[in-house]
Amino acid sequence: MSKSSDRLIYLPLGGAGEIGMNAYVYGYGKPGKERLIVVDLGVTFPDMDSTPGVDLILPDITWLRERKAQIDGIFITHAHEDHVGAIGHYWEELGAPVYARAFTAAIARRKLSEHGLPDSVVNVVGTYPEEIKCGPLTVSYLPISHSIPESSGLVIDSPDGRILHSGDFKIDLTPGVGEAFDANLWAEVSKPGVKALVCDSTNVFSPEAGRSESTIGPAITELMKDATGMVVATTFASNIARLKTLALAAQAADRSVVLLGRAMRRMVETATEVGILKGFPAVVSPEDALQMPREHVMLLVTGSQGERRAASAQLANGNYLGIKLKEGDTFLFSSKTIPGNERGVIRIMNQLSELGVDVVDDNGGKYHVSGHANRPDIEALHEITKPQIVVPMHGEHRHLREHVKIAQASGRTGIVAVNGMMIDLSGNAPTVAEYIETGRTYLDGSSKVGQFDGVIRDRIRMALNGQVIVTLIIDENDEPLGDPWVEVKGMAETGNSNTALVDVIEEDLSQFINRAEAKTLRDDEKLEKELKTIARRTCQSEIGKKPEVMVITSRLS
Repeated sequence: MSKSSDRLIYLPLGGAGEIGMNAYVYGYGKPGKERLIVVDLGVTFPDMDSTPGVDLILPDITWLRERKAQIDGIFITHAHEDHVGAIGHYWEELGAPVYARAFTAAIARRKLSEHGLPDSVVNVVGTYPEEIKCGPLTVSYLPISHSIPESSGLVIDSPDGRILHSGDFKIDLTPGVGEAFDANLWAEVSKPGVKALVCDSTNVFSPEAGRSESTIGPAITELMKDATGMVVATTFASNIARLKTLALAAQAADRSVVLLGRAMRRMVETATEVGILKGFPAVVSPEDALQMPREHVMLLVTGSQGERRAASAQLANGNYLGIKLKEGDTFLFSSKTIPGNERGVIRIMNQLSELGVDVVDDNGGKYHVSGHANRPDIEALHEITKPQIVVPMHGEHRHLREHVKIAQASGRTGIVAVNGMMIDLSGNAPTVAEYIETGRTYLDGSSKVGQFDGVIRDRIRMALNGQVIVTLIIDENDEPLGDPWVEVKGMAETGNSNTALVDVIEEDLSQFINRAEAKTLRDDEKLEKELKTIARRTCQSEIGKKPEVMVITSRLS
């Protein structure tokens, strides 16, 4: 029995109120002293509009970092980047042992090794009923079907009851690669009673039951048989089942398979090494493919989301490893475009079209099925597990709200919990225990930059409005040595005065300097502020822009 002063908590730091960057915390104990486990450490990806120059976006783990000594384990549910991608960036700051099933563990170990960290901290674990003891919590891995092998939910037992964490899932009885959904297994672990089901919400607005991976193989095979030239297919590299579906379709169409892109090769190699990918056709090298008739080749390539450096983009640009696409070839997007990536994907599609390539998208589901549960599948999991409380996760706010409505419609308690909202699950109804300040951390080159540090904001301002650099030399008597001079970047050369913008700014700055009081010229901070104000005002008047202004003041001693 638990003590009344102890509590069972759930805290999302990423993945709740958004899709991607998953990071969840569970804990049990006295408030502020709970023993904690972390479920997933994922990333999301930047875009040029809101995060220019950023390499990756990571969850803000400040709250966790401050409680490092309380963390008993990190559990990775599966090997998608939005669940495992941050492990190499954050493990050293958290320090707890990492647990994962074999395939996911292999991916996690590679990520740790890439950062010079010991991959021995990753523990390969089996599935239920095998248990991992973490202080007052006991955790088991529960196989579930998804678009990557060895996906798992978690059974989390506490003194206050059992929690089921669904992870990403779909109900697929014939997934091709990986385990099929086992309703009997989920019903078995639910028999003692489920206090809370923390559940995937991604496709809650899709009214039709989800389709199996096995349903799209015949259509893809037919497409490849009917194609007259070379066929290129792209999908998520981590979707091992889809890679196998595409490769077997190519084999049936008498086409040799070529893997292009590091992530594609790595996933196939890793899945083969750990024994979960069997029967994958032999692949040929790009060099060998160049010697084959085009109608006997299928390229399996990275870049389904329009990534600029991936193999798809390189082929669309005209050449990748000597392979060139031409009129009569076919390019299949066997994937769903993630919201926000549409422009990049459409750009590549148009480039391919200009080459004369026939572009085929998922065509209303003919060549792609989702890895996430649709509404009927979510409802089915509710009925199988019969939880007292439903806590939606892995979805935007509208997904979470809709998921709560589904729970309430069947007489269950539901609560919308977004990132930073700590939920106390101890009683018969969930309550908000605390609000934690959270956000995003940007990986900018090799540096981690806080969301509110101003670095990205300044970069966006420079991109939108341009930049002015003002240089001024002050002599040993606090007198200006000549007039200020100006450089401009990313701005129109002339403005409303029909005079060079640089000349207009320099003239206005010179007038100020020549009449400035001695105390202003002695005060660097005040001088810089005045020069920035004048430069911005002049630019606003001349070209309608208020640029970022940098002032460089050199003083001679």
